[in-house]
Amino acid sequence: MIREEFLKLLICPESRQPLHVAEQPLIDRLNQQVRDGVLQNKAGQRVEQPFQGALLREDEQVLYPIIDDIPVLLVDEGILVDQASPQRDH
Repeated sequence: MIREEFLKLLICPESRQPLHVAEQPLIDRLNQQVRDGVLQNKAGQRVEQPFQGALLREDEQVLYPIIDDIPVLLVDEGILVDQASPQRDH
């Protein structure tokens, strides 16, 4: 995955907040939504490829996928975390 000293240098391209590695349960929920065809990035495009991991912004609102061991740090490729929240009964 990403080496710790490299991770310390990475920041969100939009807000400039630090990033940290997202936990596996969140990644699993996102990848299920990718398989279901419902996950979208900030540009409004459907995310089509599951990812190995992700970097989560410090405020935990946006994450950036890691694909082929490369963090995709483009604003439009960010994913709003509230999409990944477990479904709640209303």
